[in-house]
Amino acid sequence: MTHPITYDVAIVGGGLAGLALSIQLRRKGHSVILMEKETYPFHKVCGEYISLESWDFLKDLGVDLDAMQVPIIKQLVISSAGGKLLKHALPQGGFGISRYLLDDTLVQIAEAAGVVVLQNTKVNDIIFKEDTFIIDNNLRQYNAKMACACYGKRSNMDIKWKRPFSLAPKNKINNYIGVKYHITTSLPADTIALHHFKNGYCGIVKIEGDRYNLCYLTRADNLQQGKGDIRTMERNILSQNPHLKKILQESETSFTAPLTISQISFDKKSQVENHVLMMGDAAGMITPLCGNGMSMALHASKIAAGHIDDFLNDQITRAELENRYTRQWNKQFARRMYTGRSIQRLFGSRWLSDFFIAAVKPFPGIINYLVRQTHGRRF
Repeated sequence: MTHPITYDVAIVGGGLAGLALSIQLRRKGHSVILMEKETYPFHKVCGEYISLESWDFLKDLGVDLDAMQVPIIKQLVISSAGGKLLKHALPQGGFGISRYLLDDTLVQIAEAAGVVVLQNTKVNDIIFKEDTFIIDNNLRQYNAKMACACYGKRSNMDIKWKRPFSLAPKNKINNYIGVKYHITTSLPADTIALHHFKNGYCGIVKIEGDRYNLCYLTRADNLQQGKGDIRTMERNILSQNPHLKKILQESETSFTAPLTISQISFDKKSQVENHVLMMGDAAGMITPLCGNGMSMALHASKIAAGHIDDFLNDQITRAELENRYTRQWNKQFARRMYTGRSIQRLFGSRWLSDFFIAAVKPFPGIINYLVRQTHGRRF
């Protein structure tokens, strides 16, 4: 084996957090290597809605959102499992953009900045030894002064490190399935819709071009009731919501088959594991019902970049880096995570979701409050 190559920072996972972090650190003058198991561009199971709190940050990274003509989302529509409807103006608003386009744009910016991007590269282990990280992938080993894990909802590394959420028995908050399509439909372009059904909910938002993203989250037992067939589950369970039934029947999909992911967990996670900084869904996954996980990933990368830069410039110790990142992450996101889990519990059954919609509909101030609890200020 050849001698390992040493970088200032190694990033495992090339989603929003990983790519944004790599660009920021490279611009600060640090050598950065990023490893992604897929090949760009590719689709991901994702709601593909970003609140406007991230607009300035993405533009600073070099993403020309104006030229992309991304749809601005101003309205929220929520339907209960029984079909009760709530319409409300979003206090801050957001925009829709596919991960296929956004991630591919960011990786091009990263490579142009000098980030070494290894695609189709699966990391087998991250070892911390003698104040250095050893990253072992399917090609060779690399050394780094700092390592960050931005690999998403679940990875082989979670099991290797025996992270508690990966070992927890299956329950109501850690055994979800995500399903995603891109569709063509006639829904309003400025609206994000959340349609609930038994033990799940579906988000629909316009993205670039004439397409809409339809992505839903459901408990695994719903798929079991559909005998493992997604189409059967959609006909028998999702279509009990009349609004969702109409969309599923009248829309055309652009995917030959739905994109799926299983074993999604909303259990609490640590922000540092074996001295590795965790970011994005690897640090904690907010319920998609709140529609703001993409902004959290981007914001976390900005928080981490500042502390990592201080560490690499010998201004703080590794312990201080880890403590500061953990504290600031929790200050920004812990309340959002708690609020998201609390709201999601209200939509697990038909009668609870019907009751919630009926109860809050006359009080727009409550709706604004709940939205603000799951969103942040521009950063």
